[in-house]
Amino acid sequence: MGLIPALLSTWRAPRQAIRRAAGMSDPAILALLIGAMAVYFVAQWPGHARAAVLDPSVPLQARLGGALLATLFLMPLLVIALAGVVALLARAAGQALDGRHSRLVLVWALAAVAPAMLLAGLVNGLVGPGPELTLVHVLAGAAFLWFWVSGLRALMPRGERA
Repeated sequence: MGLIPALLSTWRAPRQAIRRAAGMSDPAILALLIGAMAVYFVAQWPGHARAAVLDPSVPLQARLGGALLATLFLMPLLVIALAGVVALLARAAGQALDGRHSRLVLVWALAAVAPAMLLAGLVNGLVGPGPELTLVHVLAGAAFLWFWVSGLRALMPRGERA
């Protein structure tokens, strides 16, 4: 199964999708993270374009430059750090979760939610801030948490201790 159908299958069965991806190597996980962050960067364009039109004191190029720095350079570092903290906390709690699986689950959840983030970007650009954008963000956040927790539970067997 290709990457896109595998990510989309996460919306139907997150545990099975992450179990199928469990053999992914660290370079592949990093590539998936960078790809997901690139999609997140693109998802921000409509909102930044709208903001640049409404407030021309900050040009679109400056807004996109800041978003590029945050999304493609800082976010991967934060994601890897968060995955490390989760792995350490799981080990401290006596669970058998290694660092690679922790990284995989977090990155997979971020990548699987990317279509919802593209929708949020469109809503931000076309409608702007309001209840519609809040609803899309809440749904995307809930889906992310569902995928992340399901993935952690799938790769952290119950009877196994560290």
